[in-house]
Amino acid sequence: MNRTRIVRWLRVLLPLVALAMLSTMFLFSRGSDTESRIPYAEVDAEEAAREGRVVAPEYSAVAGDGSQIALRAANGRPTADGATAEGLQLDLRRSDGVTATVTAPNSGSDADAIRLGGGVTMQTSTGWRLVTDSLEAATGQGVLRADTRVEAEAPFGEIEAGSMRLEPEDAEASDGPAILNFSGGVRLIYRPQTE
Repeated sequence: MNRTRIVRWLRVLLPLVALAMLSTMFLFSRGSDTESRIPYAEVDAEEAAREGRVVAPEYSAVAGDGSQIALRAANGRPTADGATAEGLQLDLRRSDGVTATVTAPNSGSDADAIRLGGGVTMQTSTGWRLVTDSLEAATGQGVLRADTRVEAEAPFGEIEAGSMRLEPEDAEASDGPAILNFSGGVRLIYRPQTE
């Protein structure tokens, strides 16, 4: 009889003890010292879906001359003939190693070109910095063109011009140099470097 009575009590007591141990583990456990490592986008998903907006779109391509083009934006929207984007950054890496980073507040695109607007800034790895109102990137040919006033800071001075075009010297050669051509009332302020 004693043995049966002990087994019955243990059948009730052991689950209660286990439950008490688990409860104390959770009650007295320390809080996490680190915050969650998973980044979360601060985006209203329903609003983005209603507007047809894409958050943080990216696009990559290789131009006919071998240049690599990477395009990132804060958000984008499809249009009937292409797309529009805001908070845009375009990275161009030529096969000769020269790179250019172009930033713009807004852009539009179609099948052959990306048009950047709202005040465009271009920084190259060779020390050039260009500012213009709008710029067009022909992704198929690796050509950047500005048909509006351009202000440039170069390692040797400053340039102002009515338009600018960055293109391969030889469209057939994939590893040839690029030509930066200014036109339309070019003004150069030459600042020789002193050693």
